[in-house]
Amino acid sequence: MVARETTQKKPHVAVLASPGMGHVTPLLQLAKRLVVDHGFQVTFLSTSTDAPPAQIQLLNSSTLPPDLHVIHLPHVDVSNLLTAATGISVRIILVVLQTLSHLPSVLTNMQPPIQSLIVDPFCVGALEYAAAFSIPTYLFLTTSASFTALTMYFPTLHAQVDGDYSKIAEKVVVPGCNPLLLDDLIPGVLMPEVLPLCNRIPLVKGVFINTWEELEPVALGAVRKNPFFLGLPAPPVYPIGPLTKGNEDEPLTSTLESKKMLTWLDKQPPDSVVYVSFGSGGTLSGEQMSELAWGLELSQTRFVWVARPPSEVSASGSFFEAGYDAKGAASYLPDGFLDRTRERGLVISSWAPQVAVLSHGSVAGFVTHCGWNSVLESIAQGVGMIAWPLYAEQSMNARMLVDMGVAVWPKPAGERAVVGRGEVERVVRSVMEGEQGKAMRQKVIELQGTAFKALGLGGSSNASLAGLADEWRAGGSP
Repeated sequence: MVARETTQKKPHVAVLASPGMGHVTPLLQLAKRLVVDHGFQVTFLSTSTDAPPAQIQLLNSSTLPPDLHVIHLPHVDVSNLLTAATGISVRIILVVLQTLSHLPSVLTNMQPPIQSLIVDPFCVGALEYAAAFSIPTYLFLTTSASFTALTMYFPTLHAQVDGDYSKIAEKVVVPGCNPLLLDDLIPGVLMPEVLPLCNRIPLVKGVFINTWEELEPVALGAVRKNPFFLGLPAPPVYPIGPLTKGNEDEPLTSTLESKKMLTWLDKQPPDSVVYVSFGSGGTLSGEQMSELAWGLELSQTRFVWVARPPSEVSASGSFFEAGYDAKGAASYLPDGFLDRTRERGLVISSWAPQVAVLSHGSVAGFVTHCGWNSVLESIAQGVGMIAWPLYAEQSMNARMLVDMGVAVWPKPAGERAVVGRGEVERVVRSVMEGEQGKAMRQKVIELQGTAFKALGLGGSSNASLAGLADEWRAGGSP
């Protein structure tokens, strides 16, 4: 009884996440920070429909702290709303919209009542439900400050061109920010479907961003000080990153393969291995997989490759299947590739313990789709990147990384925009052997230091979250 009373005296907040590792991962890290560092009780509301196996395993982990409780919201059926042309973003929006009908009963039965609700971008529809209970809502934009600024500016841009983005010149100039190339924003970012999110931002009490001051000073400065943003009914922003997984957060999927990978890495020389992975959802075409394989072989560089089956339909083909143990890599890689590279390469076909791989002393490069979580994990571990964006805002992220000097971006060739084997060989060698790679590693290690400092006692991100936690603890809301 005493323990229960102690728990009930703690501030209680809820976190609501859409399906998929890209959003669940940073929201879970925020929840853990509130529990472990600030003494909160947190209820994590998980969208069960379309949840990949890796998400379910992560949220059911025995390593979660005692005051972090997970509620899996009921499954919903959206099959009658989907077509063959339904994209990943629209599918998630539909799933969340149906799932939110269960939120009132969950909020009613939650004890003690929550003081605040934190949602990811796809869950902004929860605002109206929370308002009915007089619960303030905060938005966690799980990507960059640059993307946050664009999100706030997008309704204005949309109105300026009457929704016809072909009227935009080569660049989008968000007030006070570095220009963004239009080619990096279409079709993955500038979409009418995101306008409801943008238009609801003024209704939230604050916006969390998974970044830190030293990584994106220009975009953060613009959102806070530029006259355009000051003229908006915009809530305060709280840079609280980098919030990334720890080794204890890795799903248990294919533990045998994961152990095999780490054992193999232990046998490799320092700074000799390039790690290749396209995140929880990324897939390549069959032709592109073949060219990547040939390029890795030609580079004569040691590598670890998470090689999921190719997809000719979608670059996000494995988004809802993260953690499934796909078999038979030999069937979709060039004939003899596995045998020819056996002594210096390792191919696995399922989930990899990414943080453990990136933190390993033998790994010195990362071929990545530039999902924001992967970007932050790479910087946090001091590993330079080969940018290979596939969908969503990943091209925007890739451009920023190149401009920062911590990534190179291989150039595709031909009408099919395939990165050829020669180009793969070139960029891998330049990162692993050349002067460009040395300069990249030096720069990313500098950023790694700023990330560590931001999260430490007295650091900018630590202070940003601590200040808000103090407000909640006092029973108020900024």
